[in-house]
Amino acid sequence: MKANNELAMKTDSQLSFDEFRKEVIQDYRIACESRETSLLARREVLTGKAKFGIFGDGKEVAQIAMAKYFQPGDFRSGYYRDQTFAFASGIATIEQFFSQLYADPNIANDPFSAGRQMNSHFATPNIDANGDFLPIAQMKNTAADMAPTAGQMPRAVGLAYASKMFRNVSELSSYTHLSNNGNEVAFATIGDASTSEGHFWETINAAGVLEVPLAVFVWDDGYGISVPRKYQTTKGSISEALEGFRKQADTNGIEIYNVKGWDYAGMCEAFEEGIRKTRENHVPVLFHVEEITQPQGHSTSGSHERYKSKERLTWEKEFDCNLKFRQWIIENALADDAILLEIEANAKTTVLEAKKSAWEKYITTIKSEVNTFVEQASNVVNEGQADAAFITHIIQELQANREPQRRDVLKSAANILFHSNKLHTPAIAQLKAYYDNLLASEKENYNSYLHATGNNSALNVPVVPATYNEEPTVLNGYEVLNKYFDQLFTNNPKVFAFGEDVGKIGDVNQAFSGLQQKHGKNRITDTGIRELTIMGQGIGMALRGLRPIAEIQYLDYLLYGLQPLSDDVASLQYRTKGQQFCPIIVRTRGHRLEGIWHSGSPMGMIINSLRGMFVCVPRNMVQAAGMYNTLLKANEPAIVIESLNGYRLKENLPTNLEEFTVPLGVVDTLHSGDDITIVSYGSTLRIVEEALPVLEKLGISVELIDVQTLLPFDLSHDILASLKKTNRILFVDEDVPGGASAYMFQQVMEIQGGYRWLDTAPRTLTAQAHRPAYGSDGDYFSKPNAEDVVKTVMEMMAE
Repeated sequence: MKANNELAMKTDSQLSFDEFRKEVIQDYRIACESRETSLLARREVLTGKAKFGIFGDGKEVAQIAMAKYFQPGDFRSGYYRDQTFAFASGIATIEQFFSQLYADPNIANDPFSAGRQMNSHFATPNIDANGDFLPIAQMKNTAADMAPTAGQMPRAVGLAYASKMFRNVSELSSYTHLSNNGNEVAFATIGDASTSEGHFWETINAAGVLEVPLAVFVWDDGYGISVPRKYQTTKGSISEALEGFRKQADTNGIEIYNVKGWDYAGMCEAFEEGIRKTRENHVPVLFHVEEITQPQGHSTSGSHERYKSKERLTWEKEFDCNLKFRQWIIENALADDAILLEIEANAKTTVLEAKKSAWEKYITTIKSEVNTFVEQASNVVNEGQADAAFITHIIQELQANREPQRRDVLKSAANILFHSNKLHTPAIAQLKAYYDNLLASEKENYNSYLHATGNNSALNVPVVPATYNEEPTVLNGYEVLNKYFDQLFTNNPKVFAFGEDVGKIGDVNQAFSGLQQKHGKNRITDTGIRELTIMGQGIGMALRGLRPIAEIQYLDYLLYGLQPLSDDVASLQYRTKGQQFCPIIVRTRGHRLEGIWHSGSPMGMIINSLRGMFVCVPRNMVQAAGMYNTLLKANEPAIVIESLNGYRLKENLPTNLEEFTVPLGVVDTLHSGDDITIVSYGSTLRIVEEALPVLEKLGISVELIDVQTLLPFDLSHDILASLKKTNRILFVDEDVPGGASAYMFQQVMEIQGGYRWLDTAPRTLTAQAHRPAYGSDGDYFSKPNAEDVVKTVMEMMAE
């Protein structure tokens, strides 16, 4: 029996060794293929087939080791040099990598961005066309990459925080397609130089405080483009600089590991231990991956020989991770030189074939379009009435272009049409129809999906009017919201709210008063003063199927959190061509109150930086509740700006508080009139309403319109219908001159064609160009007041 046991142990050991050897050889194959991808892709850029390239060479072995511990349900929030990780984890293929490099707009070829992002910007879908979340707990996931350095860090907090909520909130236990009891880890990667950004430090601090399963990998190659580490980081080491964050036995904090980017075995050991800890115990962990090399330099834009010493370049060749990995394999008798040479040769062939396939798929479609154009243009020539020499030259020029682009076809067709604009022949008409259809098709390729469609779209939510008792209950505005949020949190376990002072005291205006005590600290949560990662917390949660309401206490402080909303959320549906959605709701309050920092209305900044999000500006809290209902029935991101001075105004309480919806992009006419149309929103509407009795006594009949949402804006063109009746229009706004007023002006005058119906020049009445001064008088002289409205209207009526 003993002999048999020993035999069995030896057999198991041999099998384990064989499996280990196969895994190592497979890892070396991936490393070689990824390196060859970088080399070949760089050549494609330098020869003009692609516009720009930034690659992951030098990080192959570290990313292969990292990918070993990336499990279904996990999320990556990464860095644009993570190509090897994408290959090793199965998120991307080499052919897809090249398709993205060529900017192929076919979503089947570049499934991450349909040619809308640069290379190594990966994404995985999270919501289907029916508006349902995919089974992301069974998928390997990545948040859509973006180029701003450290921009990936804030949302990593939210991706990890979602795991904590799935583990700790019992009401979420049934959502097994979204989480496996919160066992998912968020993998964040970042270049060492980018740890100088405030995004990194705020993320690390928030992760340590929240105690979430976040694994941060810092790729340290010693430089930030050309700037060496000593100018980037205190003590020249991010792990040393973070030493005060290190978790102790009786504290929160982060676990810190130092590894070498060329040490395959050492990284596998450290990553296994660290990720196991964060997965099981929700302790954040940071891996400082040092001695990374960059064989081809920063990007195709320049050469690293310009700023690295000869000694450094020599060291990089010696410590190249693929070379070190190769040496380690041979030293440990896992393969001989002949086997490795074969792997290296096969890698060149594999990558070359993938590159060729991607290019053929890209160029064949365009060349087919060239042929169609040539046929259409030749018909014009054969018809005998056009300038044959001119058109023939255009045809020949396009046919001689070995690597034509879509724009070349359109420009050729347009030039013929411009040149032949006085001809009205069948062939010209056919060419015009061809051009129009092709232009529409390409606009779909390049200009679509800023917003969701179908069931995911907030614009398709059915309208449910608010209902009231014959003698409705009258409450303060904040009490309306309090009752609304109470019902919402009772009936929708996926909704969470968090922000500064939201929890214990129920937010500074009491809309959440008593609700943390009722619904728990996990559902309604206080945060530190960290607007950037409050936004990140909401972004990550929304990507994972939860419905966060992330609060910015005052609109003025949205600036702190604007970057991830603008660069990440607002562009997400567009840059993934509808593959990924982030239905975050940002709740804030603004407009009129007291003082420079608590009464801002930077609406022009918001609407111009957040195209792709909805911007809701409810005039009261009932309207706000209806907008929240609409948004929660769809999968689009939005910011809701409640009126800061409206919380103690009396409102009628709807009987269907959690069911009624306010349609977005639909205006509300508050007062009918015949002489002039006044357009405004939010708190400023009350200023206009104050002026109406005075104007009425002067015999001036005003039609007052509340736009309700700035994005989208008056989709039915109801303001134009009003203008056709009154022939005069005034836009009243408390943003700076040329801010939201200019936007509304352009929408009505240009988009709706309102200029055709004017009897007098249209006007805007705005706040002053400076920040609003403190005090009631400061408000009066800094922002539009009722007397300003009366005077402006009188002037317009006198014209």
